[in-house]
Amino acid sequence: MEFFEKVQSQQEQPDKGELKVSVFTEDGSRPVENALVRISYTGESGQTVEEVRTDASGQTPSLDLRTPPLEYSMEPVEEQPYAEYTVQVQAEGFEDTEIAGVQVLPSVLAQQSVRIAFQAEAEFERLVIGPHTLFAEYPPKIEEAEIKPVGESGEIVLSRVVIPEYIVVHDGSVNDTTAPDYYVRYKDYIKNVASSEIYATWPDDTIRANILAIMSFTLNRVYTEWYRNKGKDFTITSSTAYDHKWIRGRNVFDSISRITDELFENYLSRPDVRQPILTQYCDGRQVQCRNRGWMTQWGSKSLGDQGYSPIEILRYFYGDDMYINVAEEVSGIPSSWPGYDLNIGSTGDKVRQMQEQLNVIAGAYPAIPKVGVDGIYGEQTKASVQKFQNVFGLPETGITDYPTWYKIQEIYVAVSRIAELN
Repeated sequence: MEFFEKVQSQQEQPDKGELKVSVFTEDGSRPVENALVRISYTGESGQTVEEVRTDASGQTPSLDLRTPPLEYSMEPVEEQPYAEYTVQVQAEGFEDTEIAGVQVLPSVLAQQSVRIAFQAEAEFERLVIGPHTLFAEYPPKIEEAEIKPVGESGEIVLSRVVIPEYIVVHDGSVNDTTAPDYYVRYKDYIKNVASSEIYATWPDDTIRANILAIMSFTLNRVYTEWYRNKGKDFTITSSTAYDHKWIRGRNVFDSISRITDELFENYLSRPDVRQPILTQYCDGRQVQCRNRGWMTQWGSKSLGDQGYSPIEILRYFYGDDMYINVAEEVSGIPSSWPGYDLNIGSTGDKVRQMQEQLNVIAGAYPAIPKVGVDGIYGEQTKASVQKFQNVFGLPETGITDYPTWYKIQEIYVAVSRIAELN
């Protein structure tokens, strides 16, 4: 509460951010309707500031919550730029769950996903979200070559750049054998890391540049099988000394989620180099790295403020021969993007396939209306797409654009796999 008292002493109207909570079954396949969600200040769980129920899609309304001033996240300062809230979830037939340290920034939407287990299948779970890397001190990155040797005998290297469906995150340092491993969807991993390492209040093009660097680094680990070549069973770690900060169960931010969905097929390349570049960076305040030719996060924010584009920001730090490339394949989806938006008047197999997928998804998310499968994109299909976009945090246009297409593919695969297991 101390920072709120400080805010009130500085201004009559404190800054506010938004928080939306989504509650799912433990396997993530079904939303949980009518779950009771209580929000309190972390450290003061007895003082509830919001109490709401989830809807048929397992979601709460967007809740306005107090935060520190916006300027705290726009320049390097000593003050904590985000508020920390505790989310408690109760639902009939499920174990109680609590997540402490949910980070809410001013002027942006924080999205907290909560998975709850059926009673008798698990005990009460309490997750604690650690501090943001730009605010707390974490081990600095150990310098590595940005391009890995791949011609050595016995080296395992993929033949082409593929966006994986899942990566295995080792939640600890490389040689910590007690640390658990988690299977994480690739896009969810990128959103988690970006939400842990940059501020969602920054300019969109700064966020794009940083997400491209995070994705390229991650895909280098995937492409070169870096840790598996060392006898490990994981793709990447959560240690900032070796990789990026991934925090199990943490909330992500709407601006970061939207930009990741927009860019997720991309990575960074240099001429005549097949592998994605291992784009290392540092914050540029607590840790300096410009002499290594790395990007600094606060420096990228300054360039974004000046109107630099993502590629201009990246080339400023990594050199003029850096360019944005597109992966050859996306794993785990039934069908690739048709190459154009589907809208009123669109017809054909892609429309039919999308209609079939929406109907499967609607079985798990009853708020999404089912449609006739006729291969014609009419008002009924548009309304169903619009509700899908509402449920999954996409712009509610009713148009199946690039991010919407891949989100439909992703949710369809998740829902249909669980149905097969049952």
